[in-house]
Amino acid sequence: MLKFKNQKFIAFLLGLILIVSGCGGGVNNSGTAVNNANSTESGNKTVVQTKKLKIQVSIYPMYEFTKNVAGDLAEVEVLVPGGMEPHDWEPTPQDLKKIAESDVLVYNGAGMEGWIDQVLSAVSNDKLVKIEASHGLDIMEGSEEEVHEHDGEEAHDHEGEEAHEHAEEGHHHDHGGLDPHVWLSPTLAIKEVRNIEAGLVEAAPEHKDEFKKNADKYVAALEQLDQEFKDGLSNTKRKDFITQHAAFGYLAKEYGLTQVPIAGLSPEQEPSAEKMTEIVKFAKEHHVKTIFFETLVSSKVADTIAKEIGAQSAVLNPIEGLTDEDKANNLDYLSIMRQNLEGLKAALNE
Repeated sequence: MLKFKNQKFIAFLLGLILIVSGCGGGVNNSGTAVNNANSTESGNKTVVQTKKLKIQVSIYPMYEFTKNVAGDLAEVEVLVPGGMEPHDWEPTPQDLKKIAESDVLVYNGAGMEGWIDQVLSAVSNDKLVKIEASHGLDIMEGSEEEVHEHDGEEAHDHEGEEAHEHAEEGHHHDHGGLDPHVWLSPTLAIKEVRNIEAGLVEAAPEHKDEFKKNADKYVAALEQLDQEFKDGLSNTKRKDFITQHAAFGYLAKEYGLTQVPIAGLSPEQEPSAEKMTEIVKFAKEHHVKTIFFETLVSSKVADTIAKEIGAQSAVLNPIEGLTDEDKANNLDYLSIMRQNLEGLKAALNE
């Protein structure tokens, strides 16, 4: 749950959103879009102009999935700015106003958006169709911080306690013990796309066929991506990879790999000296030559371990947001996932 630093500020934000949520139209009591078409006269012909859905999404993967399903039928805007670590983001009054004035809000869920419950409780009106993309998925507990499960070490229990203690600190970026990074598994991304499709149909049922056509096309691309991962990772020399924090549990599970995280789910979680020692020992014993770190956060920890063991550090992208460089190179979810695949193939075949 979102914990703003100033209680007066939170009261102001919630008051603002309640005021805004009482204004204007957009969807009826069932959440169905109304007034979606306006007629204008053009000579002897009546031209129907379709009003686009206004959609706010929480993070970049939700933008990518929603935009591909909605196509030209919606204006989709992502709340968390590009290049910003989503765990550190808090909604501003302007963001809350945008949400309240929109037809649809799409968020990942599974604890990714620590602010979502408070915002949704404030927007208690029938305007907003709320789509939790991870709804119905098998969400993993965020206790994947083991060294290597078949090494039989005590690290798993130690790290589970450490993650629990960190969660109790109450930071707004905590996931409440859940791993929200479901979009990093293409098969789970497909399920998120289908949930988004269903939500958009609820918002604008008259466009059901278009949404299905768009979703089918994007799902086909995700199925192709899934096959590439299966082909590329099925016969690698090794099956374990070290990453700076535990964002890749779903990807590892899907393709028979073992994630060896240096720290827990939060990018800001610092590993203990004991944990660093365990990781260095593991890396040396297993002849690890690549330590992965993520975009949007410091690579300091990964670099330290890589230097200690004579390895290299490299990016494994959780795709929580696009950097300016990503945008300049016209990268998207599919292309970044393929970069991740190439990085994993290289590291697992060293």
